[in-house]
Amino acid sequence: MTDTSFSRRTFVATSGAVLAGTALLGDDRAQADENSTLGQAMGTRAGEATDSTAIVWTRLTAAPIRNNDGVVVSGRAKDFKSKQLPEANVPVEQLEGACPGAAGKVRLRYSTQPDFGDAITTPWAEVSAENDFIYQFALKSLQAAAVYHYEGQSMDTGGKTHGVVRGEFRTAPLKTASTDVMFCVMSCQGYPDRGHADGHDIYPAMQSLNPHFACLTGDLVYYDNDMPRATSPPLARYHWERMFSLPRLIEFNRKVGTYWLKDDHDTLNNDSWPGAKMGSLTFAEGQRIFRQQSPMADGPSYRTFRWGRDLQIWLTDGRDFRSPNNQPDGPEKTIWGAEQKAWFKRTVKASDATWKVLISPTPLVGPDRPSGKHDNHANTGFAHEGDELRGWLKANVPDNCFVICGDRHWQYHSVHPQTGLREFSVGAASDEHAGGTPGENLDYHQFHRVKGGFLSVSIAREASHSNIHFRHHDVNGTIVHQWSQSSE
Repeated sequence: MTDTSFSRRTFVATSGAVLAGTALLGDDRAQADENSTLGQAMGTRAGEATDSTAIVWTRLTAAPIRNNDGVVVSGRAKDFKSKQLPEANVPVEQLEGACPGAAGKVRLRYSTQPDFGDAITTPWAEVSAENDFIYQFALKSLQAAAVYHYEGQSMDTGGKTHGVVRGEFRTAPLKTASTDVMFCVMSCQGYPDRGHADGHDIYPAMQSLNPHFACLTGDLVYYDNDMPRATSPPLARYHWERMFSLPRLIEFNRKVGTYWLKDDHDTLNNDSWPGAKMGSLTFAEGQRIFRQQSPMADGPSYRTFRWGRDLQIWLTDGRDFRSPNNQPDGPEKTIWGAEQKAWFKRTVKASDATWKVLISPTPLVGPDRPSGKHDNHANTGFAHEGDELRGWLKANVPDNCFVICGDRHWQYHSVHPQTGLREFSVGAASDEHAGGTPGENLDYHQFHRVKGGFLSVSIAREASHSNIHFRHHDVNGTIVHQWSQSSE
């Protein structure tokens, strides 16, 4: 397998060349100022691709690379007796991995041609502290089933420009197109547990598969588990800066389009629900920060996307509409909320896609731990709604709908004994982060593995039928389990 990651030394050298050394010519292009200190230290990312739209995320920073020489405040919170380390009281910008923002302007050039021969250039847009120096370009009227190349340009408040950060993404095919599709799904990445200084091994492994897109299913940072605890909005934003300025994550996100979901640890804290608070960081602020950090359109946090004739995915939200976990179970207790459930049932029934895949931040099948967990549809805490959803799926889409879930730190392929619903847990993003399983349960499990890795899913059409193939990979990309089904 080819390692597509950068070493830190290579990344720094390459970043300098890309950001400061690109001379841009013509009316549509900005002339780079080699003396500029500005940059995009968190790279760029594209998301929410449809057959005609996409979003490209950028953030202007005061330096072209992360603060690799800052004060290190890392480790798991459970390893420390105090709730906060003394070093965390230093200014955030002085912490290792910090990427302080900078005011200025950004714009985007994008094209289906690698040389940008037919490029479209957006107007300059101002960025400021009000939105954490972030701007998200909503692109429209795109070609279906195309690879788009883009470059993010920036300008400081004095009008000086610097080089570009380049990336690419794919748009979805038309819903009538018989097109092969392959995508990857990951979850649960701890910063101290990443396994490599430059980022988790799964990123070069996923990138080597050249997926059409990837789904990030939540717990992308750990506000409460990874030091320093995110007890304020600045510390919460720092968690995103530190994680997503890692070289391997920058390289992956600039090459692969993504869809993002949140869970508890990247909204606030463990098993959290609306109204909760951690220090001065509120649940509502956590929701807002997640929207800033992810390439995600305005509107409901639950969405569905069509990728050709044979695939439609549903991305559900398990935090925004959740009842308190400690509320007694019953018809009124919910994770999804009435509006999201109605939307899901309506859109699934309306879909003529051959394969329907629900991508959920938390499990619907499990099984989960028999005690101590009350936060998802696979345990007793939300059993009533879990039974409702599993029963509805059996009654309406018994043969061609599958669940992929994050949140669990072990990989599995389960079949629900009563409804036959299949669920694939992607597992933690690293071996160091794996654990917590209640053990193998032969009444459910067709595969069970307490290690890190990711999931890939491929859809291929052969004449009159289509095949869907699920593959569990270890952190280096080796297939450790696979299962397939044909529409024949």
